[in-house]
Amino acid sequence: MKGQIDDAVEPIHDLAHLGHLELLTPKPEESLHFFTNVLGMSVTARAGQSVFLRGYGDYERHTVKLTEDCQAGIAHIAWRTTSRPALVRRVAALEAAGCGRGWIDGDLGHGPAYRFVDPDGHLMELYYETEYFQAPADQRSRLKNQPQRYSGHGIGIRRIDHVNLLCQEVMPNRVFMEEKLGFRLREHVILDDGTEAAAWISVTPLVHDVAYTLDATRSRGRLHHLAFWVDNREDVLRAADIFLENDVFIESGPSKHAITQAFFLYGYEPGGNRVEIFSGGYLIFAPDWQPIVWTQAERARGQAWGLRLPESFHSYGTPIVEVTREAMREVPVFDPR
Repeated sequence: MKGQIDDAVEPIHDLAHLGHLELLTPKPEESLHFFTNVLGMSVTARAGQSVFLRGYGDYERHTVKLTEDCQAGIAHIAWRTTSRPALVRRVAALEAAGCGRGWIDGDLGHGPAYRFVDPDGHLMELYYETEYFQAPADQRSRLKNQPQRYSGHGIGIRRIDHVNLLCQEVMPNRVFMEEKLGFRLREHVILDDGTEAAAWISVTPLVHDVAYTLDATRSRGRLHHLAFWVDNREDVLRAADIFLENDVFIESGPSKHAITQAFFLYGYEPGGNRVEIFSGGYLIFAPDWQPIVWTQAERARGQAWGLRLPESFHSYGTPIVEVTREAMREVPVFDPR
């Protein structure tokens, strides 16, 4: 497959996992209510126009930085490296590729970070030094291997899971993440004309830490969704009831994905960003995993149980842009998940 890393190349194992991201919202109070009272996340700090949040199973001090802005979207995505030398190696590779934005001193909860952009313009950063969450006495779990006791508040998301990004072209972004950062292709959709329409890639055993999907509006650098993990399908069903009772718009689900095999629910938080509640799926341990290829005809059948995702799933993202009927007519018939 064009763009796939040669098996003879030594794999890169310098990234550990998705660390955190900064989400923008034009409705800071309403969005904060959603993340704390609906999702059940807890606030760890405030600074300026930002609030720092975490799920009860996240080991770092925070995984979401919610920042007030004039429009919804994503400010940056952060990846933690496996070591300080790994950070140095990846920075050297990014600088050689000419996509680096330089170092920042760090932020609440983590040390110095190196910023860069993917081919589509999504701002990302790499860091290693981090602050582990230290639970107050009334939030400590008797299970000493857990960072915090289960609060039982709202949906009660356990942790951040993955991020899905919209882009003009999937292959350049996917190959960039593979060659410069060590991501591995797990599943992808190839249309009849050979276009790579979506790709699921990871540095962990998860099917995806990040996914790239074609943007029907032909825009660049937008967010499709941010996903949070819950323990089982019943939690996803319960999340749908909680969305309903809190007037959260449900775009699709609950149902089961064909790609990733996970149970899902999609809704929009008050600021406009799409959020997924996610559970199940499968893990990949094979070092020589062969990427799963889905054809246009196969994806046109819909989700695992036949559910078709709505038209908005191809075109809606943040920042929000105008979608013309002409643009939507150009979108091939396929279901990205």
